[in-house]
Amino acid sequence: MEGSTPSLNHGTRSFHPTPSSLNRKGSGSKLSIPIQESFVMLSKSQVSPLLVAPQRGSKGGTAEEQQRGSLSHRLKTAGKMFDLISHVSQVDHPLCQDCADELIIKLEKRLSEVRKEKEAYEAYLATLVADEEAGGGRRVTEADVVKLKEQERNALDVLKDLEKEKAALKEELEVANRELEEVDTLKLNYWQEMNNLQDELQKYHNERDSVNLNYEYVSNQLEKLKKTNVYNDTFRIWHDGPFGTINGFRMGRLPNQPVDWSEINAAMGQALLLLDTMASKLNFTFTGYRLVPMGSFSRIEKTEGDKGVHELYGSGDLKGMLFWNRRFDNALVSFLNCLQQIGDYAEQRDPKFRLPYRSPRWVVSGSIWY
Repeated sequence: MEGSTPSLNHGTRSFHPTPSSLNRKGSGSKLSIPIQESFVMLSKSQVSPLLVAPQRGSKGGTAEEQQRGSLSHRLKTAGKMFDLISHVSQVDHPLCQDCADELIIKLEKRLSEVRKEKEAYEAYLATLVADEEAGGGRRVTEADVVKLKEQERNALDVLKDLEKEKAALKEELEVANRELEEVDTLKLNYWQEMNNLQDELQKYHNERDSVNLNYEYVSNQLEKLKKTNVYNDTFRIWHDGPFGTINGFRMGRLPNQPVDWSEINAAMGQALLLLDTMASKLNFTFTGYRLVPMGSFSRIEKTEGDKGVHELYGSGDLKGMLFWNRRFDNALVSFLNCLQQIGDYAEQRDPKFRLPYRSPRWVVSGSIWY
């Protein structure tokens, strides 16, 4: 290092003073070297060998040897002093100029801080003296000590009571916390059950609404069915010009409007089937007649008096016009007689009921021209 004292080798110890060796505890706001390390105290036993050594070296020898011995003695003495200083201090010696300057700055800073502390202590001491003078110089007596000890015992008793109360409160707090946890658990279970009940209630409402909708639909269908007349749908009676019709078949013919006998026969078969269906519905039995509906070849059997079979169908050929149509006329008379019987029976059961058209007696009891 430039501008510093050369390092001295003494035995196995080497001296390499550097600025970093001045602060081994790290750089801080305060000086890391204690104030007692700014100087070295040597005992008499440590200093006496250093003072006695030059006297032994001055006996005998040439001037050159004496000079060499004196230099060697000084180097050994300096090395020992540096070892002692380095042993009791955290700073390695000897120091270079830069390290010494830095050490001086830190020591001056520490000296300033110590002076401030001294002033603070002096001010506090002056305050204590002033307080003592203001108090009249009263000293603490045995009674004061006893009183203070009594106060201390009372304070300790109060402290013990407070600690017991603290322990009791801690236990109560733990119990309250456990109860709070139980309440939280109950609350969670309650809300879970509440959610389950709400789900079940919603399912019930949905099922109820579905049942109500089905009930309303079935009720509407029932009302429609009640208003529906199956006989009107199965046997539609209407008219086509001067002819009455059943399911679209015309019943009769005119000289200027001829109708085929197959259509007339089908219409009379439908009419006989309707009459027989109504009798079965009313549990009515015709007097003297038995209906045999067979489509276009239907007939009416007479069971009383002149028993026989009346065919309710005709033919357009010569034989039919001469012989067969007479039997068709008798079947028409029997058909009207049966219609009159069931009409009278319906009027007996329901006085308000009346047939829209009544058959003339001469037609029923006599013959008919068609």
